[in-house]
Amino acid sequence: MERTATRIDWIGSNCRLLRATAAEFEHTRPFKGLSIGTGIHLEPKTVALLMTLRAGGAHLVCTGNLNSTQPSTVEFLRAQGITVFATPTTDPAAHHQSLEAVIAERPDLLLDNGGDLFAIAAEKPYANLLGGTEETTSGRTRLLPMRERLNMQILVINDSPIKQFAENRHAVGQSLFESYLRFTNRSTNGKRVTVFGYGACGKGTAACFRNAFATVSVVDIDPVTTLEAHLDGFVTPLREAAIRSADILVTVTGFADIVTAADLPLLKDGAILMNGGHFPREIDVEAFRRHPDVGGIDRYEAEHIETFHLKDGRSFHVLGGGHMANLAGPRPLGNSAESMDLGFTLQARCLERVARGEAGAGSGSCVVPVPADIDAMVANAYLDLSR
Repeated sequence: MERTATRIDWIGSNCRLLRATAAEFEHTRPFKGLSIGTGIHLEPKTVALLMTLRAGGAHLVCTGNLNSTQPSTVEFLRAQGITVFATPTTDPAAHHQSLEAVIAERPDLLLDNGGDLFAIAAEKPYANLLGGTEETTSGRTRLLPMRERLNMQILVINDSPIKQFAENRHAVGQSLFESYLRFTNRSTNGKRVTVFGYGACGKGTAACFRNAFATVSVVDIDPVTTLEAHLDGFVTPLREAAIRSADILVTVTGFADIVTAADLPLLKDGAILMNGGHFPREIDVEAFRRHPDVGGIDRYEAEHIETFHLKDGRSFHVLGGGHMANLAGPRPLGNSAESMDLGFTLQARCLERVARGEAGAGSGSCVVPVPADIDAMVANAYLDLSR
């Protein structure tokens, strides 16, 4: 018998590690009697994670991130009886209301992506919050100054070596490269690409564009990291020269104001700008929109591309409004299923550890890396499924 399957079905069938974890959780029930509040991109791969947590007995209260909530995912989750406070918005105020709604439910555990939920919990503490997980480096940077106020178990998934190489280096690089092609339908052959940031995401991004026959320059504020990029065979010019030469500029730093309106005189005619960082602040698109040197803007609505025409005759293009390019645009696919299968299994195992109160206690154990034994457990399980 034939049936019409969905992308959620396809992704679920390719997240084999999460499926195995869910089967185990159905017996162990590590989250029985607990609620988990989540603030993470609501797209099909997230469904596989949430279904795994629910298999462990969790009551789920969910929202998404800016500009990445997919309506079909929200519809599916609500059909499963899961509470979802989320709309596909780019408005920070509307998004904050959804985050506040999750915290108002007073979940026992939080699964955060960018530190949004924990930041609210630090301002509005409640007694039953045990801790949880933070997905990103951006979130860790944001939460570290709040450690004394939070004083709870928060495990940072991005500090896991598995997350660093499987998702950040390999999958982010692949998905940003794929997103450039999907947005523009233009080649990379012979193009000059400047990658800002040479962390794990930057390494993967630079490698993927170089493998697609582009000449890649790397800009990083750390001289040791810049030396690493140089020894990896990338061009490492000074920042101004790197901007002036670039046909394509990609930001993957986790910090704000990497390319700003002050850089407009440097941009090459026809340059394409895209962001791979979590927050839409690495490229200051709002400043571009109101800058007096911008004489007009063409918006390609279906393609999610803006072309800025400068009064001196140059023009440049911004993809996805400066939001994460691999989760923006007309067909936002995000990272590969296999990489997220690994990363989300880390999430599930870390939440399991916090639920059991076995991830350490006190401010000294707040905002810390994934325990090494969890990394080893997830690595072994994935390898067993791959053999």
